[in-house]
Amino acid sequence: MSYSNIAVRKFDAVIVGAGGAGLRAAIQLSESGLKVAVLSKVFPTRSHTVAAQGGVSASLGNSEPDHWTWHMYDTVKGSDWLGDQDAIEFMCRKAPEVVVELEHFGMPFDRTDEGKIYQRPFGGHMSNFGEKPVRRACAAADRTGHAMLHALYQRNVRARTQFFVEWMALDLIRDADGHVLGVSALEMETGEVSIFHAKATIFATGGAGRIFASSTNAFINTGDGLGMAARAGIPLEDMEFWQFHPTGVAGAGVLITEGVRGEGGILRNSSGERFMERYAPNAKDLASRDVVSRAMVTEINEGRGCGPNKDFVLLDITHLPPETIMKRLPGIREISIQFAGVDPIKAPIPVVPTCHYQMGGIPTNYKGQVVVPVGDNMSVPVPGFYAAGECACASVHGANRLGTNSLLDLLVFGKASGEAVVEDLKQMPVEHRPLPADAIDRTRERLERLDARTGGESEHATRLALQRVMQTHCGVFRFKDKLAEGVEEILEVEKRVAQVSIGDKSKVWNTARVEALELENLIEVAKATMISANARLESRGAHVRDDAPDTAERPNGRNDSEWLKHTLWNRADNALSYKPVTLEPLTVETIALKTRTY
Repeated sequence: MSYSNIAVRKFDAVIVGAGGAGLRAAIQLSESGLKVAVLSKVFPTRSHTVAAQGGVSASLGNSEPDHWTWHMYDTVKGSDWLGDQDAIEFMCRKAPEVVVELEHFGMPFDRTDEGKIYQRPFGGHMSNFGEKPVRRACAAADRTGHAMLHALYQRNVRARTQFFVEWMALDLIRDADGHVLGVSALEMETGEVSIFHAKATIFATGGAGRIFASSTNAFINTGDGLGMAARAGIPLEDMEFWQFHPTGVAGAGVLITEGVRGEGGILRNSSGERFMERYAPNAKDLASRDVVSRAMVTEINEGRGCGPNKDFVLLDITHLPPETIMKRLPGIREISIQFAGVDPIKAPIPVVPTCHYQMGGIPTNYKGQVVVPVGDNMSVPVPGFYAAGECACASVHGANRLGTNSLLDLLVFGKASGEAVVEDLKQMPVEHRPLPADAIDRTRERLERLDARTGGESEHATRLALQRVMQTHCGVFRFKDKLAEGVEEILEVEKRVAQVSIGDKSKVWNTARVEALELENLIEVAKATMISANARLESRGAHVRDDAPDTAERPNGRNDSEWLKHTLWNRADNALSYKPVTLEPLTVETIALKTRTY
């Protein structure tokens, strides 16, 4: 197959990914009069944002008093103080604005009796700096992400955004000065490769939960943006921090929203005990996700699990009125019946923690500009390059994300990255910077290698091996020896990835080629995760090691004197470097370090 005649398509901005962050960024750009291309592996309303169920957080105070500073405190505390407080302040202050803006775009939120946006409690969201759970999650039943995607997509249709559906971005294009000039991309239908030449490039490619064997993530969540960034010399930040959602359907991994517990759901062990009262006396079932997941795994490990193998616990909403379940949680009832064989009106749902969200990603500031270390300056913007959503690390989530802050992240930083592009383009020449002579070389080499090789490793078997290594060595609890073994094993898997071959060499709708290219992104994320986790010698948020236990000197195993810093993983030599956490907010006082309890 020849890759010599490569079409070049020119745009002011190209956005890779059409989930919540990509669509929100596209609105900002298209409504500013820019020529915008949005690339997506799937139709926009099939992006993984559609799976978000419980709500989007904002301190509207529609049912009870609330304030953005309380939201900021909860987010900093939830992050186990690894979140950057300038970015967290920015996000929490902007929350009411972007949620009301979304409502004006046509978002069909549920309503209170007074006609205001309905809000439910969610894990880790408290009133008055940790006093008691507060209603902050703005919800559209249990299909909030689905409703959000449709509202944002319709607004983009109105703004005449140009979509390239079922296209896969392959590699980032940078010139000798480090400017990002767009991406190369594969049209899945034809197998043809094009260059999208742009003055600004925004990555909104979502997460990479498919590095784990058990995940709530869609099959498209293969870390494409992270792989492209890593191959282009951009470090990845805080990749050791992965959130395991407490309530995936046992045996299936399908998400059961935290909104179930927000509506009054209770976790029970084999004796029917509400065990979260022992682990989080104040917040109980609405403690932060890492706390609840570890409590569940502890119950299972200590023999109090349910079922014939005692390998899950039960999420009980049988005490709720059936009409409440039908009104507020209709999708969850449907998921439970289909994937667990249980009607939650009549019986509890079997649940187990499963990989849900990456807190790390491509380093950005709160404007959505991608930043890298240069000399003593740890956050120098990469010209022409922006990122938002789960693929980015602004670091608003730090070591652990609070529920509903993910959809807020998409809205706030999708919009912020779009605003940054509009402002930055005003300083740029009218003409595009010229493409380098080697713009397509990396892409051509990857594709020609797949086309030429025969008799190599199976993509399917290699992907399963990668997922087994990650699940075994880098799960909810992490062990010193297992992490060290995991580093060695994932580097062995990397050798297998380099030898993957595909039997189908055709061009049209060749899903084998797409999956092999996705695997090259997954391995970059897996390496970054395992190596970063092995190196962080403390417990913090979602990263809990057996050799960093909870002690009086180091509560929860956290070591602020040595490890209050962000990890940066570099692909070139798997080297790690570190940069300080931003503890200074934009306008308010620093939220001081303290022990995190619920």
